[in-house]
Amino acid sequence: MPIQPLSDNADTFRSALIEWYDANARDLPWRRSPSTYKTVVSEFMLQQTQVKTVLPYFAAWLEAYPDFASLAAASEEQVLKSWEGLGYYSRARNLHKLAQQVAAIPEDKLPTDAKSWLQFPGVGPYAAAAICSISFSDPSAVVDGNVVRILSRLTADQSDYKNSTDAAKAYRALVQELLNLERPGDHNQAMMELGATVCHKQSPNCLLCPVRSLCQGYAQGIAEDLPRLAKTKFEEVTVNRAWIKGEKGILLHKIPADAKRMKGLHELPDLALLEIAVPKKKPRLTRKRGITKYRITERIHALSADRLKAAPPADHIWVAPDDIPDLPFSGPHRRWITELLEAEV
Repeated sequence: MPIQPLSDNADTFRSALIEWYDANARDLPWRRSPSTYKTVVSEFMLQQTQVKTVLPYFAAWLEAYPDFASLAAASEEQVLKSWEGLGYYSRARNLHKLAQQVAAIPEDKLPTDAKSWLQFPGVGPYAAAAICSISFSDPSAVVDGNVVRILSRLTADQSDYKNSTDAAKAYRALVQELLNLERPGDHNQAMMELGATVCHKQSPNCLLCPVRSLCQGYAQGIAEDLPRLAKTKFEEVTVNRAWIKGEKGILLHKIPADAKRMKGLHELPDLALLEIAVPKKKPRLTRKRGITKYRITERIHALSADRLKAAPPADHIWVAPDDIPDLPFSGPHRRWITELLEAEV
C-alpha cells in the first residue's frame, strides 16, 4: 500500500481537512449542544444506516429517552418499539444494555478512553474511537467504509481486499498517524463528513475536495475505481408466510429470546413453523427485500384458521387488530400487515 507520500504531507492533510470541516460541517442534531449520550445514540443509529433515515428517529428517541437513566429504565419492548423500522435490532438491545451499565456508573468514574469503552455492549473499535474522540478528545482514529474509501483514493491503493473490514485493518496505522491530536473528535467527524458528502462511492465530487492536491487516485484518474473490494455474493431465499385472521384476531409469531436475529419482535408466521404446506394458489402478497448477504422473496398466503392442525405452536399468539400498533415489528412486517388490513376495509 503506497502510503509514504501522504504520510510526508500529514500536516498539510490535517490542516486542509479541519479547515474544510469548520466551514462545511452539516448541522446535525447530535452536534448541537453535544453530550456523551447524544454521541452514543447517534453512533449506534448510524451503523449501517444513512443520516437522512436516522434524523427523525434520533429526534423521537431523545424525546422518549433524554439520557442514559431514562433509557435504562425503559423495558426492552419499549426500546424495540421506538427502534422499529431502523433495522439491525441488536443495535437497540445493545444500546439499552449499555445505558443500563453506564447509568450505574458514577459520572466521575465513566471511562474516557476507547480501549475501556470496548467493554460495553455493541461497542466495537470504530464506535469506541468515535465516541471517545468526540466526547473526551481521546486520541483514537476511526476507520470505517468512508475512511477506507478516502485513504484508498488518496494513496491510489490498488490492492484487492476481501471486504471493507479487511481494508480497514490495513489502514489502521495510517489513519492513526494522520489524526489531528489537537482536535481528534472533529478530525474523525471531518473524515466521515468528507466520505459522506464529497468522496462518494460513485461520481465523487473531486473538484470540491479539500485534499485533492494530495490525492494520487485523482492524479492518476482512478479515484472512482477505488477501493478494490470483492463483490458480495448474494444468496436467494424464499419464505412462505401465513396471513390468518380468525375470531381471536390475527396470528403472529413472537420471535423468542434465544433467536439469533430479531428476538422480541413480532412477525407473520412462517408456514414451516405452522406445519402447513405451501398453497398452490397465488399468494395474497409477494414482496422482496435484502438483509446482509441474503435476497429474500417473502410470499404471504391468506389462509383460514381451520388450516391449523391444532393450537398454534409456542411463541405464536392471537392479536386483535387494534392492539397491533402497540407491538414491535420489523419495518417490512409492519408495512405488510398494514397493507393487508387496509385491503380488507
